[in-house]
Amino acid sequence: MKCCEMKGYLTYLILWIIGKNSMNGAEIGRELEKRRGTKPSPGTIYPALKELKKKGLIEIDENKNYSLTPEGKKELKSSCKFFCNIFYDINEMSDFCE
Repeated sequence: MKCCEMKGYLTYLILWIIGKNSMNGAEIGRELEKRRGTKPSPGTIYPALKELKKKGLIEIDENKNYSLTPEGKKELKSSCKFFCNIFYDINEMSDFCE
């Protein structure tokens, strides 16, 4: 895996979010807030986006919307498999969230 060493899951979540819909940085921040309970600062989001772009995993269009590149789609698939292998018992873990 190129980007998603799962350190904090931020890059994985960003790939996951924009893998479903292209969106701008502010929209990505709102989506992260829904999932994490707190909104990451622009100083957290934009460096992660910059790194993902540098690695060729995302691209940005003229409207400043981010989307996955073909390489990014491959990376997301690989990262999802990795995530599922780690948390294969996620249904059991969800019992602790109630």
